[in-house]
Amino acid sequence: MGHDVLITGGTVVDGTGAPAVRADVAIDGDRVVAVGDLAGTHAQRVIDADGLIVTPGFVDLHSHLDAQVGWDPTMSSSCWHGVTSVVMGNCGMTFAPVHAGQAELLATAMESVEDIPASCILEGLPWDWEDFGGYLSALEHLPRGLNAGAYVGDVAVRLYVAGDAACERDFAPTSEQLDEMRRIAAESLDAGALGYSISRSLFHRVPDGRNVPGTWSEPEEFLHIGEALAAAGRGVFESAPRYNFEHEPGDRVDDEVGWMAELSVRTGRPFSFNLQQIGSLEDHYRRVCELTAQANGRGAQLRPQITPRSVGVLFCLGGNTLLDGCGAFGPVVGAPAGDQLDWIRQPIHRSALIEEARQQPVASFERMYPMSADAPASYSYGPGDSLAERSAAAGLHPLEWHLDELDRSDGRSVVNWPVMNTDEDAVAELITSPVTIIGLADAGAHATQIMDASQPTWFLSHWVRDRGLLSLEEGVRRLTSDTARFIGYRDRGEIRPGAYADVNVIDLDALALPVPRIVRDFPGGAPRFTQTASGYEHTIVNGVPFMERGVHTGELAGRILRSTD
Repeated sequence: MGHDVLITGGTVVDGTGAPAVRADVAIDGDRVVAVGDLAGTHAQRVIDADGLIVTPGFVDLHSHLDAQVGWDPTMSSSCWHGVTSVVMGNCGMTFAPVHAGQAELLATAMESVEDIPASCILEGLPWDWEDFGGYLSALEHLPRGLNAGAYVGDVAVRLYVAGDAACERDFAPTSEQLDEMRRIAAESLDAGALGYSISRSLFHRVPDGRNVPGTWSEPEEFLHIGEALAAAGRGVFESAPRYNFEHEPGDRVDDEVGWMAELSVRTGRPFSFNLQQIGSLEDHYRRVCELTAQANGRGAQLRPQITPRSVGVLFCLGGNTLLDGCGAFGPVVGAPAGDQLDWIRQPIHRSALIEEARQQPVASFERMYPMSADAPASYSYGPGDSLAERSAAAGLHPLEWHLDELDRSDGRSVVNWPVMNTDEDAVAELITSPVTIIGLADAGAHATQIMDASQPTWFLSHWVRDRGLLSLEEGVRRLTSDTARFIGYRDRGEIRPGAYADVNVIDLDALALPVPRIVRDFPGGAPRFTQTASGYEHTIVNGVPFMERGVHTGELAGRILRSTD
């Protein structure tokens, strides 16, 4: 009968960092069974990979698909960017454990922190569990195109144990409550949680403005809870750190890295935490990397988690627009893109918008960048690229120029406002640091604000192919075995006999991104950004063809991945 799938004539980049080789790949069931010269071998499905690269599926360490998995089995936009396995439950934000009647509390907290509408979360999930194991079991009954595992989150644990009081700044759990948190962490690990996630970020708040539980907790609390991971001998920690002070300049990098290093050393477990270049904190990212290297030299296992491009707020019709602050635009704020486009094309409305827009200072548009709907999306900017500079060259106010571009593109033009990782040299420094790990794609989160799930495509096309910052072999390793091994996904992230057959077949030269666009496919028709890609010829999950040239095959072979597997 031959093999189930045979990929022939491709350049295999196996995920380990080893030199690429021209080879065939045979798949039976959910496993790779042979790699090499397989001339004369037969298969039920043959994929011609001549001129293409064959890589392991990408492992995304940082997603917030915890709710979207309930209604979107392809888990887009990740599915369009070579991702075959994701990690959910980041930043302390999870939907378990949960008391009966507490679903809305967790859903509104997720909405406030991650911009996923609470109404969609409540409608899109069954909410028929209490503990973390129940949540994973509920997910196993849902169709999935990607593999997915999850952390248990500190925010949910504290709300479960202490209720609303956990949100108070001066909340200090009793010894009994701390023991209960540790017990829940241990039970969650036994049920398959990948580890324990935490939020310390001052930007993460519940709807009434208070910081999420855990933000102000003493490190000793996490050390106590972390004993569960030490006893289990598995699982990792993840955190959205608190690098900045609340009301004063400077940073508290030394303190924040210090307690995370101590937790890693005491428990013997790895710890990954968010890191971006932020203008107001100057070169804090460099200090974080330096302290991480020193701590790792003393036995810690720290991996600052980075994203390979700027993090930007997006503006376009149908979502948040640059016109929302104009009174003349009021009648169509929040309306579908088509209705907004028809509105601004009416001369009387356009004139009113331009007159009002001209009163706005130009300086606010100097760090905003138009993304043409007719060209590949770029996140690398130079002189003359900003909205302020492009409009000045045309002798127009930025918003007047933007209106012209919206009209010309039939409303498809997008404006990007980078707010983190704005220094591309700093991004390159973070990418090449020996201590960092790639993550922070935030797939599923910030639905109408950002679209970073496409970062693997940008990383390979911009930094590896175009800039040559890393070799192809090293670039693929960073997206595959590096992330898979860190999180404990066994037999994934490599192409070798015995590994799970999560595989991409990629036309590297054709790899590119269109501009993000707003769609209304969340429950109730809520909007979100999506972004597809070109260059991914095939994506295979657990031996089953999943995506072909950006189109779903209809097959859904993804699995729930547990730390106990």
